[in-house]
Amino acid sequence: MFKVCKTDNNQKLVKLKKNRLYNGSWINVIAPSGEELERIAKWIKWDVEALKSSLDIDERSRIEHEDGNFMVIVNLPLLDDEGQFDTLPCSMVFSPKVFVTLCSRENRIIGSFTKTNASAFNTKNPTQLCLNILYKSTQFYQRYLKIINRRTEQIEYNLRNTTSNEELFQLMEIQKSLVYFTTALRDNQLVLQKLLRMVKTQALGKTVSFSEDDIDLLEDIIIENKQAIEMVDMHRTILESMMDGFASVINNNVNQVMKFLAAITIILSIPTMLASFWGMNVGLPFNDNRFGFWYVIAISTVLTVLVILFFRKKKMF
Repeated sequence: MFKVCKTDNNQKLVKLKKNRLYNGSWINVIAPSGEELERIAKWIKWDVEALKSSLDIDERSRIEHEDGNFMVIVNLPLLDDEGQFDTLPCSMVFSPKVFVTLCSRENRIIGSFTKTNASAFNTKNPTQLCLNILYKSTQFYQRYLKIINRRTEQIEYNLRNTTSNEELFQLMEIQKSLVYFTTALRDNQLVLQKLLRMVKTQALGKTVSFSEDDIDLLEDIIIENKQAIEMVDMHRTILESMMDGFASVINNNVNQVMKFLAAITIILSIPTMLASFWGMNVGLPFNDNRFGFWYVIAISTVLTVLVILFFRKKKMF
């Protein structure tokens, strides 16, 4: 699926027909079919296999050149319908006539560029549109990190009341999401820094042009992305410390239970042992005494109480 849009003279985003190429338009491609991808590759004169590979969910961030065209691949943050966090590769292709974005699935970042905020970007200025997408991406990373922080605090509160497997599994999912975010943000940072170097050394050619304001915005994006990396590292450190802390708590709880069970076993073994002795068919004290049974019960009770007091003093339970 793909849409062809263009900013008109009134700064409104207009949806165009898909049957031909329009100068100054934006082609937004989401999970395209093979036929659609071949058509777009033909329009922008780009290798169709390169476009297919850029849609791979495990594609790393990078920059590519080909026949005067220029491609930037970055990883966007993703929050799916089940509330799980992940990353999604997004390819942005600069061609002499159009600007193309390719993603393997719908996402909130590309979806935020609609008719309602069309005045904030212009499809005739692909550099500005690309930088807006990159800036929006860093904002969403930071927004999702705040959501992760709130979830972590709620899970921590639940774990203080009851240590269940469900909360621990949720912490593991969050930890996995932070690993994805860390990898994506660091790769994006390398791409942004490389892009800035290429802009300053004028290595992009005539296809892509950056104004002074664009360079300032790119530098701001690099700073924002760096802050997002620091936030992810901080959350990962806190989460790892929390996991280690709860692992120690769980081990301590298990040790307490085992100590209690061991103490109960020893205490119950005392009357059992005495009853076994006096149940033998041999001569034993109190055999001929009519109160012998009660003497044995009294001895068992006294010994049991003494052992209980000893264990209480040793804080065994």
